[in-house]
Amino acid sequence: MLIRFNVKNFLSFSTRDNGKSEEFSMLAGKVRSKKEHIYDDDNIKLLKFAAVYGANAAGKSNLVKAMDFMKKTVINGLPEGHTDKYCKVDPENKFKDSYFEFEIKLGNSYYSYGFEVVLNESKFLSEWLLELTPDNKEKLLFSRDIKNGTFELGGPLNTKGLVNKMRVYAEDIKDDSSVLLLSIMNQNKRNLYQEYKRASILKEIYSWIKDGLDINYPDRPISDYSYMANTENVEEICRIISAFGTGITNFEMVDVPIEKIASQLPKQIRNDLLSNLEKRTIEMKSNDNLKGIGIIMRSDKDFFILNVDKSEEVTCKTIQFSHGERNVLFNLAEESDGTVRVLDLLEILLSGENKTYVVDELDRCLHPSLTYKFIETFLQKAAKSNIQLIVTTHESRLMDFDLLRRDEIWFVNKKKSGESDIYSLEEYNERFDKKIDKAYLEGRYGGVPVFSTVFPIKED
Repeated sequence: MLIRFNVKNFLSFSTRDNGKSEEFSMLAGKVRSKKEHIYDDDNIKLLKFAAVYGANAAGKSNLVKAMDFMKKTVINGLPEGHTDKYCKVDPENKFKDSYFEFEIKLGNSYYSYGFEVVLNESKFLSEWLLELTPDNKEKLLFSRDIKNGTFELGGPLNTKGLVNKMRVYAEDIKDDSSVLLLSIMNQNKRNLYQEYKRASILKEIYSWIKDGLDINYPDRPISDYSYMANTENVEEICRIISAFGTGITNFEMVDVPIEKIASQLPKQIRNDLLSNLEKRTIEMKSNDNLKGIGIIMRSDKDFFILNVDKSEEVTCKTIQFSHGERNVLFNLAEESDGTVRVLDLLEILLSGENKTYVVDELDRCLHPSLTYKFIETFLQKAAKSNIQLIVTTHESRLMDFDLLRRDEIWFVNKKKSGESDIYSLEEYNERFDKKIDKAYLEGRYGGVPVFSTVFPIKED
């Protein structure tokens, strides 16, 4: 689960007045109501939901992009175009370091992983992994001062045998300031983790960043609908879909001629798909435990599952939905944008434990009442599972103390300098009977647009 995220010198986030990074936190505040909204292990209390508000261009999406940037950097290295991502409000920032850090809970322990990088020069300056203790102490697991070429190990990583292994990997990248050790330690290192169980924390941290943190943008499909292919989910999915008033009463997987799908695909995508199928078919033949392989294809308005069995027979299925009592089936492309958005979001309600979803512009294509209903449903589910949802939104109706806690409401506000600030409603200590949505729209907490006259009226 996410505890905190810190960022400095990235897009509209510069530094705070004290020189520190901007901080977004899922730590619960002093609110006593709605205790079912928090995770509490007697050492730490974490929120399971947070809504981030702000005017257009205030920096809400930049918070999501900052998390995504860190995730992509760990998994695939510095993303294309990174040299231009520093905070440009101050020309000097071009030469300053940018700071990214996740604090997360894994199992019964808490960790801090982060790095500093000069984006314009594509150079990492430092990288660290710490274990955090309930009494606010830090235990070093590893630390790299890349600029000065030093490396230090501690805790379970500082053990005989493993130290030598780790130092070899660290030495290999000692003079390479474009590579992260956490990334290197998760490239073909299965045998290492089998031999040194205590090193598995490196794999667990990486796995949470890669698979436990799910980041979604409004112009991309959130879900590949794989959860609908599981017949055990059908009854639950239908119940939820019906509750959201989409008019859908049922759905089923139906066969589609593979030739029809192939003819609709662009040549390059078709070639890539065939190459992928051929590669995975070879893997299947060499693995007796695999009875078949499946590939899911998803676009904005299409969904297909390709299956290949041991005899290399290829079948294709898609999903169709029925409305009303006549059981007439409709393709995904025939459903409204709002219904498709609901179907995408269902995965969040059906997902397992210990996953953190970040959704930019949750309310896109959704009626305000439906957005409210979705959050209400999520919070009901989250009361029984350890799952987190962080959203950016303009939907002020969510600012309802019957629905949310004060510390679950955050704001991003852009200062006159062009820098973005992140802060929580918890800082305002509002009474629980106050009309928060009205106060927000009136500009009480910042994060709303300030309009000037678009067409000045000329005076005679």
